[in-house]
Amino acid sequence: MILKYLGFLFTLFWSYSFIKTQSLFKKGSGFLITLFVSNISWFTFIAACFYGFKKFEFYYVLIGIGFIIALVQLSFGRISLFINSKFENKENLIKIKTFIEYLIIIAILYYIFV
Repeated sequence: MILKYLGFLFTLFWSYSFIKTQSLFKKGSGFLITLFVSNISWFTFIAACFYGFKKFEFYYVLIGIGFIIALVQLSFGRISLFINSKFENKENLIKIKTFIEYLIIIAILYYIFV
């Protein structure tokens, strides 16, 4: 039962991390990320919540969901502070972020059409 609950928490963490990651991208380049990653992640998150409510007690599911959401929010906040402290010039950070966004788009298009 513990392994099932840990699997439930891991699935929530995995899917909510991708949902949170999607919010970091710009609207233009974030379209493909939203289409392919975020929608599937929302489906996975909702399915994991449904599985949790079906298999575990209501109290444990709510604690798990709250814990995972708080953990992901705090993790992304700390990572954001760390990255911002490493780049004094924000223009370099924006250039690197834009490059990574377009690299992800190219990779997705490559795997779709090749």
